Amino acid sequence: MEINRKVHNLIHAGPFLRNAIESRNLQVLSSMLGPAYRGIIAQNGKAARQSAVECGHDALFSWSYERDKPEMARLYEHAKKMQWNAATDIDWKLQLDPDDDGTGLLPDHYLPVLPLPSWRALTPGQKREQRRALLAWLLSQFLHGEQGALFAAAQIIEAVPWMDAKLFGSTQVVDEGRHVEVFHTYLTTKLEKMYEINDSLYVIIDSVCGEPAWDMKFLGMQIMVEGLALGAFTSLRQATREPLLQSILKSVVSDEARHVKYGVVALRSLYEQQIQERERRYREDWVWEVALQMRNRFLAHEFYDEYYGHLMSRRRWDQLVLGSPLMSLFRRAMFKRIVPNLVKLGLLSDRVKPRYAALGVLEFQDAKAATELTAEEMLSEAS
Repeated sequence: MEINRKVHNLIHAGPFLRNAIESRNLQVLSSMLGPAYRGIIAQNGKAARQSAVECGHDALFSWSYERDKPEMARLYEHAKKMQWNAATDIDWKLQLDPDDDGTGLLPDHYLPVLPLPSWRALTPGQKREQRRALLAWLLSQFLHGEQGALFAAAQIIEAVPWMDAKLFGSTQVVDEGRHVEVFHTYLTTKLEKMYEINDSLYVIIDSVCGEPAWDMKFLGMQIMVEGLALGAFTSLRQATREPLLQSILKSVVSDEARHVKYGVVALRSLYEQQIQERERRYREDWVWEVALQMRNRFLAHEFYDEYYGHLMSRRRWDQLVLGSPLMSLFRRAMFKRIVPNLVKLGLLSDRVKPRYAALGVLEFQDAKAATELTAEEMLSEAS
């Protein structure tokens, strides 16, 4: 039975393997195979209540305590002033209206299932249930991603060589812990439903945590995962009309904006001055693989398994979701936040630009990077 399950999962891993092979970077393929096996085939994120991820870095102590990064120090001071309490600064007394048809959570035109005859045949109560379930799936993945960010932030503090970066990193650990708290509370007390981690998200977290180089942890978590979070949170805040969720997302976005700036500031000078061409190519290809996994993270297979697995093939479901307005909005918002930062870091060379052009996101290469935007601008910006 276990062998059959893994063979079944291996078949579904086909797109990942094809994309990895097409990049032609064997070093990236080698580094991603372990996380891909554990996340997609063995499904370690779903096999038990806990799973172990190996961490391949050294903890670097600084006995001089030298403070020589003024831009990072300013971020640290700002972070100290912007702390908020998930238990007392969010109005948890706000209730979801049980008689609402659910469109306040997610408007109908955002639902991937809207074109399906089976959706139109549902009763109002069934539609309401599925709207809540789809939002629960989205927020569950945000929750799991925030736990990954919590662990990665703690690793970065250990691995980064600069004291100013370690000090700012300490505020991010607090931020991520607060995000875990706030999303878990909303899922369990308001939506009363939570989903397991998506396989592609597990692959990303496993890969980032297992990278031994500290800059790769920055690149994976601060630039890619936190960039995705910024795009997804701002897009969901625009889509939903649920007041409590809007309030939560506004507070979380203000934190995530600092985290992405932290990554750009930390990596910019390093990549401009201290990286060899071979290392740059590896990072470009690795980032591309992470980007594809993040795109796949939005395919909602766990929701599909519960509600639509008996009605259609997974391939047809993937086509449906990839073409849906909500997922299109999320993907565009994600790359709108990520692509300018890659340009800023020198990780969007002519060699890899065609890959992003094929996804239709190269238009964002001239947009503002995280260091040039405030959290307020990100919240008010149309995706």
